Amino acid sequence: MKILMSLLLAAALVPAVAVAADDAELPRDSLYRLPVGLVDQDGRELEWSALRGRPQVVGMFYTSCQFICPLIVDSGKALERQLGADAAGLGVLLVSIDPERDDPAALRKVVDQRGLDTTRWTLAAPPAGQVRAVAGALGVRYRRLADGEFNHNSPLVLLDAQGRELARTEKIGSRLDPEFVEAVRQALR
Repeated sequence: MKILMSLLLAAALVPAVAVAADDAELPRDSLYRLPVGLVDQDGRELEWSALRGRPQVVGMFYTSCQFICPLIVDSGKALERQLGADAAGLGVLLVSIDPERDDPAALRKVVDQRGLDTTRWTLAAPPAGQVRAVAGALGVRYRRLADGEFNHNSPLVLLDAQGRELARTEKIGSRLDPEFVEAVRQALR
């Protein structure tokens, strides 16, 4: 019975991990193999895999959060300050866990209020049905609360240019994990 359940589960997952011909060169452990569509702060539609080509620090957030999510943004900004000129080679992707409310206008408002450089920063929302897949890939646990807010953990995940996880940290805010910062530096070399 256990083997049958495993085979059924594997068969069910095959379409979910099917790789487009364009993605054939991605490593097997690339998170960019996950077929996720995003809409960014400018209303552009893109595939998550389109962000490959440079190291990315990826996290999840939602724009109406007043507690942890601003600290996630602070972490990215602190990382930019610590990297100095090297930050130009880094991408920062924040994916919304609340796509129902985080339309391009809401995402753009955060970009503008926080002074985020969109040559590096992308704030984006996946379709509601793909949020769990992104969260699972990044190790983000969340649940919607009765008041419409979310309870969630807040890892920042460093991906290499091909979408492989290099490092992660749960330390957010202006005091960054020195080991994570060093991993970012190494990825940019």
